[in-house]
Amino acid sequence: MDKYNVIIFDLDGTLLDTLEDITDAVNHTMQKFNYPVHSAARVRSFVGNGIKKLIERSLPQGTDTPGFDNIFNEFKQFYTANCHIKTRPYPGIMELLERLCADGYKLAINSNKNQAAVTELNNIYFSKYISVAIGGNGHMQKKPSPDSVFLAMERLGGCTRNKTLYTGDSDVDIETARNAGIKCISASWGFKDREILEKLNPGAIIDAPQELYNYL
Repeated sequence: MDKYNVIIFDLDGTLLDTLEDITDAVNHTMQKFNYPVHSAARVRSFVGNGIKKLIERSLPQGTDTPGFDNIFNEFKQFYTANCHIKTRPYPGIMELLERLCADGYKLAINSNKNQAAVTELNNIYFSKYISVAIGGNGHMQKKPSPDSVFLAMERLGGCTRNKTLYTGDSDVDIETARNAGIKCISASWGFKDREILEKLNPGAIIDAPQELYNYL
């Protein structure tokens, strides 16, 4: 651990393949309020800036849609209750976390997803390895603000920026890491194509979880 001793992970598209459950929740909500449903590919293009922005992008009139708050609340409640039906860790993630934990790295999750869902998913999949899981709470600024990164570092304790590495799959994650003054490793298996990530010049791009060790 000469270079880093803390790794902060994005959740959706990095640790967990959540796309099917997110798509199902979006389409449940759209159908309930008589709006058009979306393909998984379309929903994939909507994610990355939090669930409120996801619903805004899913509706023809965005936040100008009558009853937007009710629609958003329906999605939030449905998704939180059904967030792990089809969701699974990406191949190699559990092995990576086990190895990192055994080697003494401090690990955290930092997501724009609502806190209830982040807590639920961490408890189901990662609590053996990750004790700090930060989601959106309606008070703190969402990524790409660095506030949630700093909160994760504070809760982990003994963290410095030069020893902290951020791993995510999107442009939002790259910007978040830059705003926090820490290095970002981008995961190409998530919700953004490798070609998009390359144009954003992250610290590095990895194509499989075990490749993260090349940068530690």
